[in-house]
Amino acid sequence: MTETYIIGEIGQNHNGSVDIAKLIVDLVARPVKEEVFGLDLRPMNAVKMTKRDLSEELTVSQMNRIYDSPNSFGRTYGEHRAVLELSDEEHFEVYKHAKSKGLDFVETLCAIGCLDMLKLFVPDKLKVASRDLTNLPLLEALAETKLPIILSTGMSGKEELDTALDLITRYHDDISILHCVSQYPTAPDNLNLLTIRYLKEHYSQFKIGFSDHTIGISAPLVAVGMGAEIIEKHITIDRHMKGTDQAGSLGPDGVNRMVRDIRVAEHWLGTKSLYIDPSVASSKEKLERSIASRRVIEAGEMICEADIHMLSPGDGFKWHDRNLVIGKIAACRIPADEIIYGDMIKE
Repeated sequence: MTETYIIGEIGQNHNGSVDIAKLIVDLVARPVKEEVFGLDLRPMNAVKMTKRDLSEELTVSQMNRIYDSPNSFGRTYGEHRAVLELSDEEHFEVYKHAKSKGLDFVETLCAIGCLDMLKLFVPDKLKVASRDLTNLPLLEALAETKLPIILSTGMSGKEELDTALDLITRYHDDISILHCVSQYPTAPDNLNLLTIRYLKEHYSQFKIGFSDHTIGISAPLVAVGMGAEIIEKHITIDRHMKGTDQAGSLGPDGVNRMVRDIRVAEHWLGTKSLYIDPSVASSKEKLERSIASRRVIEAGEMICEADIHMLSPGDGFKWHDRNLVIGKIAACRIPADEIIYGDMIKE
């Protein structure tokens, strides 16, 4: 059984609050149980935060534009973004909290200036946002750290991905690639999960996963069935909170159901083989059919094919064994519609 690496993306769902970020970490770390079979399942593996350098974010005109939206935290977009940014020290505080819960910590760094955060702590992995896959100066700065890198392909095609990989692999090859569609939420006709198979076929030297922006939990489950080794999903403590990502994120119940179903799916997948599982032995004996008498067969009579048919249970002769019954002599009186066992016949 291969374990899926599940990342709970906090993103900006902390709304500028370290305490809310910690609550989301607590949600990600909650134990998960499958009730029917009593399985204790591993929770998510990691949380992910995002760090921006607002001086390298948008043009001055875009930062100064009026941001009139129900989800706005400021009069201008720049003021809005400033409210949602946590300091390096606050990221470190969330990192320590995640580590105390046994979680990995993944950090998306959106600018070269954000690498100063690494003076405080070292994330387990670095994430490259979809929009920065073509930001080659940033990619090179991240690659130089030699930390594992996760790439999202949400805004890129093969050419952009290959260029990014060519640059990063000059430094190391600990790279994961996530199929992603940067539409929030992603419409069903645009998801194209078969891209996962394409990536596994053409980029088999890397781990392949899926960063999900759909509504619900079905897409990650299908992705796991298609071989995704990493799943990333936005998480929140309350989908009705203010914020552009909240409604499209998973709340507490959704987190529990997604992680439960992914972990159970890991059990489902099993091995690439065809065999009779020991767990079906009792059902096989109870429900399969065996050769049975179609009529009363008296002792001493020869049994012919017209005298037999198939009934349950399945603990007698199978149809492919009928030569062991047809043409044989009944050793005793065999009632109609009863299984014919070996001690009931003789040569």
